[in-house]
Amino acid sequence: MSEPDEDMMAPVRRLARFMATLDDSNLEGVFAEDLTIVENFAPFLFRGDGAAQAWRAGFVEHAKTLGELVPEFGSAQDFSREDQTAYFVLPTRWSGKSRGRPFTELGGWSFILTRATGPWRIAAYAWSVIEIRPL
Repeated sequence: MSEPDEDMMAPVRRLARFMATLDDSNLEGVFAEDLTIVENFAPFLFRGDGAAQAWRAGFVEHAKTLGELVPEFGSAQDFSREDQTAYFVLPTRWSGKSRGRPFTELGGWSFILTRATGPWRIAAYAWSVIEIRPL
């Protein structure tokens, strides 16, 4: 396998759907218990007990100035899997509005997924902005 399959992409798509809609039902079962997130909003690093809840609260605050978010994913890069752990980078374009003005943000979303039993879950992700442009 040279890229993540649909089962691996499912938690990523649900995470993106939460970010676009703020519908908490999309976060159910998305994150692993042992979670680390690197983001471009304070406090930038979310890890350990309560990481998912702290990240959610931080994102909701961050999203107050955003609207009409739409993600577009490119082909996964640098895919690797060993047993029940997988790694890949997902080129991502977010478009929407920031403070009412159109924007496009290009970045790389690095993921580590894990699966002990049941579905794949996000154990870690890091978001790296490459470019932000007004439309």
